[in-house]
This record gives sequence, C-alpha cells and structure tokens, in this order.
Amino acid sequence: MSTHAQRERLLLADLLESAGPEAPTLCEGWTTRDLAAHIVVRERRGDASAGLVIPFLADRSERVRKEFAERPYQELIRLIRTGPPRLSPFALKQIDEAANTVEFFVHAEDVRRAQPDWSPREPDPVFADLLWSRLERSARLLGRKAPVGMVLRRPDGQTAVAHRGAPVVTVTGEPGELLLFAFGRQDSARVETEGDKDAVTRLYDARLGITA
Repeated sequence: MSTHAQRERLLLADLLESAGPEAPTLCEGWTTRDLAAHIVVRERRGDASAGLVIPFLADRSERVRKEFAERPYQELIRLIRTGPPRLSPFALKQIDEAANTVEFFVHAEDVRRAQPDWSPREPDPVFADLLWSRLERSARLLGRKAPVGMVLRRPDGQTAVAHRGAPVVTVTGEPGELLLFAFGRQDSARVETEGDKDAVTRLYDARLGITA
C-alpha cells in the first residue's frame, strides 16, 4: 500500500529529474544535484547524516555529501526512487512515514519553487490535515529562533504557537504553506501576516527551521 512518504518520494524524484542536475533550489547554495546527494546520504549513510543535526559532525557530513554529488545524476535519482537499503531504519514503513513525509514535501517545493513560472500544489484535504498535525507537533522546534512571537493559523482558524513572545506575528495560510514558512522558506511561502510591521520584517529575516 502506498504511503504519503512514498508518494512524496516519487514526486520529488520526478521533479529533480525534470529540472536537471544544475537547476537552482531554495536551499541556499545548492543545486538540484546537491539536494539529491543530500537526500541519498541522509538515507544511506547514517554514519555521515548525523552531521545534519549535530553541529560538530557537520563538516564530515558535508564532505560525504560532496562525494555523493560527484556520482552520475541519474544514479542519485535512481537511489532516491528505490529508497533506502533494507537494513536502514528508513526502510521501516512507520519510520519512513514519520521521518520522510514532511522532508520530501519540503524538498519537492525547494525544487518546484526555485524554477520560473512555478505554481503551488493543492494537497488533498487528508494530506493537508496530515501536514497540519506534523506542524502542530513540531511548531515550537521550528520556531524556537524566531525573534518575535509567532502564531501559525490555518484559514479555518486552527492555530499553533511556534514561539512565545511580544510583539506577536500571526502567519495565516494552508498547512503546506505554513510548513514552508516555518522551515525557513518564508519568501517562497504563500501566506498572509498580521502584526507590527517591524516584527513582520524581523520574522521574514530570521533563520527559522531546524538549524544549528
């Protein structure tokens, strides 16, 4: 049975393949080749991927990623499509779904929204609710470096407090757009903001998301 993570994986692979290896992405300084290598290392090199969350291991992680980026681009796309090796924790359906659904959704938009004439997706209601539930659980982590109070709000009024403080900026949008905003893609997220003008500017300039 297909899962959300599997669907997002295949969509991401298709977008990377269509864009080609040297296309820009929303990940600062990374081309599509760099992003593809990151995804492969994250799933297949647990010894190196720890540097994604542990600062003092970041140099090693980046070194391994660059080594993978030198591989043929189509090989990287194939490895993304086929998924992690059998002994990888990501090979377990539950872990894949928990760890990769949002990861692949955000990176797919990193590719899509860096291209000219892009248009946003319209996730189905079930997937939108799933993204919102993930955002609710991770909002405090994603917003911990916000310089002002940050509240995330769906159009139906549901809210999640990402950072307590004053003044408060309320960010309103569909769950996928709010996820992108909270993951540091503020300029590419289609949202509306309410709050003090200076506070809004500071929030747009902040490094949100899972950063060291």
